[in-house]
Amino acid sequence: MHWLLKMLGSVAAMSVFFAAYFWILNHPFFPLTTIPRTLPDTWVPFAPAALWLYVSLWVYVPLAPALLATRRELLRHLAAAAALSAVGFAVFLLWPTAVPTPDVGAPGAPSLAYLKAVDASGNAFPSLHVAFAVFTAAAFGRILRGLGAGVLARAANGAWCLGIVYSTVAIRQHVALDALAGAALGALVVFAQRRLEKA
Repeated sequence: MHWLLKMLGSVAAMSVFFAAYFWILNHPFFPLTTIPRTLPDTWVPFAPAALWLYVSLWVYVPLAPALLATRRELLRHLAAAAALSAVGFAVFLLWPTAVPTPDVGAPGAPSLAYLKAVDASGNAFPSLHVAFAVFTAAAFGRILRGLGAGVLARAANGAWCLGIVYSTVAIRQHVALDALAGAALGALVVFAQRRLEKA
């Protein structure tokens, strides 16, 4: 339903998001802080092949609003996504962060060179990649329950989310602390959204 609105809205929302994201990335107001690797980072081996999971976020995110039935639901979803972005961007503005530079020139890693050149591993903490994965997984979970979807569909939703979270560390675009903060931000926005809906 409302397929034209959803299509144009998704393109517009992502365009605004990326314009703001890259402007902040390239115009830091304060000194850059490098987020350190911690013990959990050593548990995830460097895996360039996980890039496809990382990129799949930009398929995953628009799928949830595409399945919403009413304009009211769409507006609520958009408002929550905008709030998530605003919090993340505020942190990036006040505390610019990056991750330690990995050796992406190693054998098997040339596919990451473009990503590293464009994104520069900045705007690291919290990971908005992880935040949006968690936010989208929750939205999909509600939709799937409403549709009476079975265990397999719900498990696939959870696996996709976890795969995206894993990929952020596996390709060294983020460290574990970024991912943890991103997951917390996504969960916080989901919690706030549901509390407001019940108010």
